Amino acid sequence: MLALPHVASGKVRDIYEVDRDRLLFVASDRISAYDVVLPDLIPDKGKVLTGLSLHWFECFDTPNHFITSDLSGIVDDAADLQGRAMIVRRADVIPMECVVRGYLYGSAWREYKAGGGPTTEHLPPGLKMGEQLPQPLFTPATKAERGHDENLTVAGARELVGDDVYEQLKDTAIGIYRKAAEATAANGVLLADTKFEFGWVDGELLLVDEVLTPDSSRYWPSDHYEVGRSMPSFDKQYVRDWLDSTGWDHSPPAPPMPDDVKTATRARYVEAFDRITGRSFDDYLAAR
Repeated sequence: MLALPHVASGKVRDIYEVDRDRLLFVASDRISAYDVVLPDLIPDKGKVLTGLSLHWFECFDTPNHFITSDLSGIVDDAADLQGRAMIVRRADVIPMECVVRGYLYGSAWREYKAGGGPTTEHLPPGLKMGEQLPQPLFTPATKAERGHDENLTVAGARELVGDDVYEQLKDTAIGIYRKAAEATAANGVLLADTKFEFGWVDGELLLVDEVLTPDSSRYWPSDHYEVGRSMPSFDKQYVRDWLDSTGWDHSPPAPPMPDDVKTATRARYVEAFDRITGRSFDDYLAAR
């Protein structure tokens, strides 16, 4: 345990207070599926998530909460935290997930196929699974402390945050998505969808939490892309598929993960880092 006051723990991250204006974010190697944290760790997963977030923070001119990954003077023995921790500004987080979809897939496809709903109500008829959308789609959702986030209608989202803030979040989120999708496509990776979080610091809107990681985004290898079929991805789908093969009913506790599944899962996260950043994950670790 760190000597710093513990603020909160999520499925993956542990948050500590540095002072009234700063927080320490630590990305663990925990992994969750179907809203259940699995009993096994995926080696280096937290470092992949942190490294990718730092990569994207550096890529964008969007104001964000990142301050530094240098823990000097903050933590006495930071060896175990190197590569997986960052100091950030404490923000008043907006209680809305800002989801942007570039392709019709996952829950959006299921909703669309069933006749439409808050996520797909404005889409034209006749689209196929995995098809690229005419324009990136902003589909906000409530932030659930437990269980699944709930999709919001445009009217519901506007009521939650106000018209002006809604438009600001929509424009900012879609703008980031476009830049990221263009960058990853150049590296042979399609950004199918992602979710962002934002918060306020002294009246300024900041991009907060993790950004464009395999835990918050759906990435596809472009050389395997084909409309109308299930796509291999760099996210947790491999773990979900294995869990489904066990007959697990999605109620905790989850079954223990075999070593080969843990190894293969780590490999997918590392490959995501390498392909998205164009940089070796081993080089990232060596530089910490």
